[in-house]
Amino acid sequence: MRRFGLILLAAGLLGSAACSKKEEPAQPVQAAAPAPSASGEVTLPADSPKLQQIKVEEVVSTDVPTDEVTAPGKIEVNPNRIAHITLPVAGRILNQTVKLSDMVTQGQLLFVVESADADAASAAQLQAVGSINQAKAALLKGQKDLDRIKDLYEHKAIAQKEVVNAESVVSQAQAVLEQSEAMAKQAVRKLELLGLKPGMFGQKVEVRAPIAGKVIEFLPTNMEYRNDTNLSVMTIADLSTVWVASDVPESQIRLIQIGEHLEIQLTAFPNETFRGRVTRLADAVDPVTRTIKVRAEMDNSRGRFRPEMFGNIRHVEGVSKKPVVPPGAIIQGDGQNIVYVETARGVFRPVQVTVGNRYKDLIPINSGLKAGDRVVVDGAMLLKKI
Repeated sequence: MRRFGLILLAAGLLGSAACSKKEEPAQPVQAAAPAPSASGEVTLPADSPKLQQIKVEEVVSTDVPTDEVTAPGKIEVNPNRIAHITLPVAGRILNQTVKLSDMVTQGQLLFVVESADADAASAAQLQAVGSINQAKAALLKGQKDLDRIKDLYEHKAIAQKEVVNAESVVSQAQAVLEQSEAMAKQAVRKLELLGLKPGMFGQKVEVRAPIAGKVIEFLPTNMEYRNDTNLSVMTIADLSTVWVASDVPESQIRLIQIGEHLEIQLTAFPNETFRGRVTRLADAVDPVTRTIKVRAEMDNSRGRFRPEMFGNIRHVEGVSKKPVVPPGAIIQGDGQNIVYVETARGVFRPVQVTVGNRYKDLIPINSGLKAGDRVVVDGAMLLKKI
């Protein structure tokens, strides 16, 4: 009887253990991450968090350049509108009326020069006048002597050689007069170039602006004496137009012709695009950089552009309509460019594409996509990692 009770007790313990095991809640089974198919196609379930991070857009077509030139450039002073002021005579600079960065008009007085050369020029002109008077007197005397000698010869009072000698004297006097007149004209011309009046001493030489523009360089100051008449003491530039200079690779110079327009972007004005007209192509290739200097003229009537500003030039030779995608849609690796095309909701197929040069904020697609395809433009790397 006791043995039967022990058997019942053991059976009860086993039953209660089995019941307690059945009452434990079942643990959820972790879903496996979707694996790409053999073709690389990726499928994400509708409730996948990654699907919410992926942005898909439709491919559109737009006109993009087929041939274009881009190169760095900088602003230069138009060399056809610049004047380097030198002293017409050695002397002391007085009455300086302008300073650096001043705007001047054509003919405006810049400064005056006190110079001994001015008095020397006046003296040379007076001496030339005196020489003319002497030459005229000598010619008059010679002519009278010739007339008298001819009269005597006609009356056979003197030999013919006397007539020949008298004629020679008249010819020499005539040559001296012509030479004196030429020297006088030269002396007067020099006075005119210096802005001086004939026959006056103690005059000062006025230096005036040959063109209108801005003073971009100025060396002299009042009371300075300068002896070098070849040294530029002031530079005036007309900045109403400026040049943009750029070094274009020789492999692309065929795309640029004189008279064509360039698009110009400057570092100082990052959100603006300006236009310039090509005015000059260098005649030689730089042997070191293998580039050719291109210069284009820009309107600067508003005075915004300053010499030495840096930027870029761009010239488009032709355009064609191509599919375009944002840069974020392209995945680069292993020498390939890949985009993910959405074939159905949550289903993405990798497609190899060939791309063109970046145009603004878009990448042209030469092959692999067409307008209307839906591609991943943001979050493509999430698919790449699966």
